[in-house]
Amino acid sequence: MAARSPEERAAVRAGLAVGLATAVYGVSFGALATLSGLDVWQTCFLSLVMFTGGSQFALIGVLASGGLAAGPAAITSAALLGTRNVFYSIRMSPVIGRGFLRRAAAAQLTIDESVAVATAQPTLRSQRLGFWVTGVAIYLGWNLTTLVGALIGDLLGDVSAYGLDAAAAAAFLGLLWPRLKERQTQAVAVGAAVVATLLTPVLVPGLPVLVAASVAVVVGAFNLLGARRTS
Repeated sequence: MAARSPEERAAVRAGLAVGLATAVYGVSFGALATLSGLDVWQTCFLSLVMFTGGSQFALIGVLASGGLAAGPAAITSAALLGTRNVFYSIRMSPVIGRGFLRRAAAAQLTIDESVAVATAQPTLRSQRLGFWVTGVAIYLGWNLTTLVGALIGDLLGDVSAYGLDAAAAAAFLGLLWPRLKERQTQAVAVGAAVVATLLTPVLVPGLPVLVAASVAVVVGAFNLLGARRTS
């Protein structure tokens, strides 16, 4: 086996670091899911099959507030929030490469964190390595901690008090921060964040993210505040 390049080693380190930080947050999901009315097996099945943290939390959040009667609304909210992964898959397609089995596995691992780690790498090989290391690390860790959280949820009390969500957010911000060097990327980040913040209290879960993504696309497409090309 050929020795890995410095870029590839950096991608592995980033993937493992983000994977560990994100997997810890699975304890919170497991505990909240059982408190919202799901049993242990239903909770674990969600993490195994759905495996997209934002959609999972949206689902149990609606269920917790409305019970089984809120099922259709919960599914709709989770589906809306999960549509962002469709756009991620388009971006990751050239990174993943060809092959049905490879693409099928990649589809399950295409989440915020794996895409963020991949796109932060400078070469195609390091992007591919970052994607797979992050995706596999989070999938294994998230499902393990989901089970732990579901089993000991009653013992944890108010899981939001532990601030486990801050670990995943901090890791994600660490990947994003080095990319915010130009006015164009700063405008995209600030514009999308402001829109999502303003719309979150008035729209159902999932929609603010989609609207914020639309703002980011518009700002990027028209190169607002970006450097103008000269002929």
